[in-house]
Amino acid sequence: MATTNDQNLVVLTIYIIGVAYVFNLMVESIDDRIKYEFKKGDVDEKLKEQGLADKISVNFKLKPSEPIDELKELSMTVENKSDDLAIYVDWDNSSLIINNKSCRVIRKSPDLTRDLAISQSPSLIVPKKTLTETITAEDLFERDKDTGIYTVKKPLLNISGLQKGGPPQKKMYSDFMNRGKELGFSLQLVLRLSEIRAGLAPGAEYPPICIIDCPFTVRKLPWTYALPWNKKK
Repeated sequence: MATTNDQNLVVLTIYIIGVAYVFNLMVESIDDRIKYEFKKGDVDEKLKEQGLADKISVNFKLKPSEPIDELKELSMTVENKSDDLAIYVDWDNSSLIINNKSCRVIRKSPDLTRDLAISQSPSLIVPKKTLTETITAEDLFERDKDTGIYTVKKPLLNISGLQKGGPPQKKMYSDFMNRGKELGFSLQLVLRLSEIRAGLAPGAEYPPICIIDCPFTVRKLPWTYALPWNKKK
């Protein structure tokens, strides 16, 4: 009787080990997912400090999760909530701060696919209207030798590239992948403001230039987020 029990215990142990092994293989085969989060509350607070919270709103459309190194551009909206304020988005003076490096912002446009050096005209947002644009960083473009057209080839954050760096970068990568550290970047959005009511000089009541720091955080999600029933959460 004891021999039978011992055999059953051995079979059960082998079965548990097999299940655990298959489960670990399954987890390792699941793509890592990360989450980009726009710190809208911080931006709203800064606009409030400048007396512009009821005039301007900035937001970004982000997916619930992304594969690592896939996000290459940002979809942004700037809303002019005022009754009499003209808002110009100064693209050439705006910048994306990535890895402590300032990169010129590029508003996605067919005119720029062949020459990134040309000046970008400011975008006007009239009262009660919203501007929606897709932006990225100039450094992420690469030129096709045959067609001469520039396309975005690199991710906003090259997380996998940290593995090829020095000890600090490798540690940063390890901490991030183990969910012990968040990464981040920011958009320095430059707006030019002007009153449009007759009899008032442009910029008389609001600062002529408004620089809005739009911070983002990036965090590694648990592997369960990659499961099909979690992808839309």
